[in-house]
Amino acid sequence: MRYAITLVVALVLSSPLSGQTDDGPSYTAAGIVNAADNQPGPLAPNTLASIYGVRLSYVTAAISPNDILGGVLPTVLPGTGVNVIVGNIAATIYYVSPDQINFLVPADLLPGKSSVQVVLEGHSGPAVAITLAAASPALFQLDAQNAVAVRPDGSVITPQAPAKPGEIVLLYATGLGQTVPPVPYREVFNQAAPLAELADFKLVLDGAAAESGAVAYAGIAPGFAGLYQINLILPKSTKANPEIQIGFGKELSISGIHLPVAP
Repeated sequence: MRYAITLVVALVLSSPLSGQTDDGPSYTAAGIVNAADNQPGPLAPNTLASIYGVRLSYVTAAISPNDILGGVLPTVLPGTGVNVIVGNIAATIYYVSPDQINFLVPADLLPGKSSVQVVLEGHSGPAVAITLAAASPALFQLDAQNAVAVRPDGSVITPQAPAKPGEIVLLYATGLGQTVPPVPYREVFNQAAPLAELADFKLVLDGAAAESGAVAYAGIAPGFAGLYQINLILPKSTKANPEIQIGFGKELSISGIHLPVAP
């Protein structure tokens, strides 16, 4: 199981303000995307996100267990001097490089108008206006066609090792909104926390909502900030390699992503 979740996290891989310097970080709203599917558009509180641009960092670094002190996630990775400010709150940072930053949208923020700004050792990038939604559902992807999914024993489901109808599969996502209890921002939450809007959550296979009871759990993946877990009991009627989407109402994750299944 640990390997599978590590795989998921690994996949996570406007105009300037007058005070911005020429050698400061450079990026636009189009380069601020959901880390799971790389789609721009509204993010949501407690969503894993990425910024693509230039001069974002002088070094390349990723979060390590030593950076998590007392269960609290860092807002600056040691030796990087990189800050991401979202709605005037310092965001947790998972990865930095000269052209990419992976960060967590603060869970304390509310839907509405906000902004994202990168500060590199005192050099400020533009404060880019963004909109936060209540949810920004996105599945993590194994590749361009398939969702990340594992079995309860942690083995990864792939086209070469597909799931079977009736099996339990675990999916990983981000952007699914608030939970019960709420997840404290910057804290590693080690318990289950179902979605606050669980009654409105739906999982769609080949265009049809999964039958009642198919979703055994949808909420925070224990031990990982910003990562959500969906435990799905595959209906016995599931056809080969169904298209899979998740979301609320008409707000669904992108189409064209499949779950490897062999009836």
